[in-house]
Amino acid sequence: MEKQRKKYTREFKIEAVRMLTESNITIAQASRDLGINANMLTRWKKEFANTSQAFPGSGHLKPEEEELRRLRRENALLRQERDILKKAKAFFAKESK
Repeated sequence: MEKQRKKYTREFKIEAVRMLTESNITIAQASRDLGINANMLTRWKKEFANTSQAFPGSGHLKPEEEELRRLRRENALLRQERDILKKAKAFFAKESK
């Protein structure tokens, strides 16, 4: 029997981090109050501090990840085109002999 993972909304994560930073409570106390793991709360705090696009949500990538995905897709397409041209060059080189 598989255990379902809990999913937290972006708003919940932001409020949890805000509660942690604005009040003088420890991470352990905040995690007990919210009913979440202290490591998860620490990770959320780091993510929120590192970028303004923290917690993009399901199906949404951070701008850097979106660009990386686009560049990888473009790179794969260029490799395919290069391979086709190599094969065409070899084919026409055989015909001209």
